[in-house]
Amino acid sequence: QVQLVESGGGFSRPGGSLTLSCAVSGFGSSILNMAWYRQAPGKERELVATISIGGSTNYAESVKGRFTISRDKSKKTVDLQMNRLKPEDTAVYYCYAPWAPNVWGQGTQVTVSS
Repeated sequence: QVQLVESGGGFSRPGGSLTLSCAVSGFGSSILNMAWYRQAPGKERELVATISIGGSTNYAESVKGRFTISRDKSKKTVDLQMNRLKPEDTAVYYCYAPWAPNVWGQGTQVTVSS
């Protein structure tokens, strides 16, 4: 059974940086395409970044140029490097495996505030 465990969230001042990590287990092969989502209080869950099987990346306009998604196939981890954080980045962040569509982790809280 596929499991996704997010870590690395916390508190940051505006302009700061955080790195989130997602550990993927219960899958025997190299991890495939992955994504990060986030959900702010009172808002819908939104797609933040994706990485394809071939390593191509895509980002929501709101984070483009500030966030970087990366994947370590051997370690089965997916990271989200977040720079120049803004208060509107405050949310619970989730990693997601499109090939295991019903699986969600517990998420990791990111709070950006002055």
